[in-house]
Amino acid sequence: MTQDLRLQVHSIACERGGRWLFEDVSFSVQKGQALYLQGNNGVGKTTMLRMLCGLTPCIKGDIQWRGQSIIKNKMLFNRDLLYWGHLFAFKDELTPLENLQIDAAIAGFAVEKEEVQTALNNQGLINKHNLAMKFLSQGQKRRVALARLQLSRASLWVLDEPLVALDHHSVNRLRSLLTTHLAKGGLLIFTSHQPILLDMELIYFRLGL
Repeated sequence: MTQDLRLQVHSIACERGGRWLFEDVSFSVQKGQALYLQGNNGVGKTTMLRMLCGLTPCIKGDIQWRGQSIIKNKMLFNRDLLYWGHLFAFKDELTPLENLQIDAAIAGFAVEKEEVQTALNNQGLINKHNLAMKFLSQGQKRRVALARLQLSRASLWVLDEPLVALDHHSVNRLRSLLTTHLAKGGLLIFTSHQPILLDMELIYFRLGL
């Protein structure tokens, strides 16, 4: 099995309500590259990201990771993937510290408590480690998600509107995390209604007209 870090999308399509949202979409992203998925509301950006993560089936075409279909190689693909969707899948009754430790365990790696605390501190959550998630604001929950990015060992990051509810300082922290991820040879695919300025060249891909 090839170890080449590459996501290859071959002629995928999506139909909704009897009409094509998109069809015959193909592109490739390799290590160190970032693809900025653009398009108006309703053209299928979130649906495409879910397809790329194996959460929504492709009715046409195929998506390959490391040279193999993500459907046939789910275990490896899920190990290498971090998906930031509209919902973060945090447990409201657990603390940020507990959520991130469990998240790491599910992803297949262990983190020391001190490492999680440092990640939370770096995102401006010094006094929030042991407060249940249900008591945090949306902006604070998004900063917990930034700490998740900092701790992640995944090669492929797929982010759907990551700038929503982030203040200026958090936007700068996100930009730093993304730049570091790409500099280490990671891959990034994201959508955003606000521009994300990275110290790397972006691949622009637009859905719809």
